Amino acid sequence: MWEESGIGTVVIILCALYYVIKYAVKNGVMEAHEEISGKKVKDDLDEILEREEKDKEKNR
Repeated sequence: MWEESGIGTVVIILCALYYVIKYAVKNGVMEAHEEISGKKVKDDLDEILEREEKDKEKNR
């Protein structure tokens, strides 16, 4: 089966699988940390948006 697909297809499948597993593990660790510590973990995007809002308020 793998011989017919070609090496490029195998590489693409493995890369996609890597990122799916990486994303799932990251989310699982974050959820477990939130349950254990009782604090909400902020994503990088949340922090960036908060900084932008603070900057807009300072400029007013």
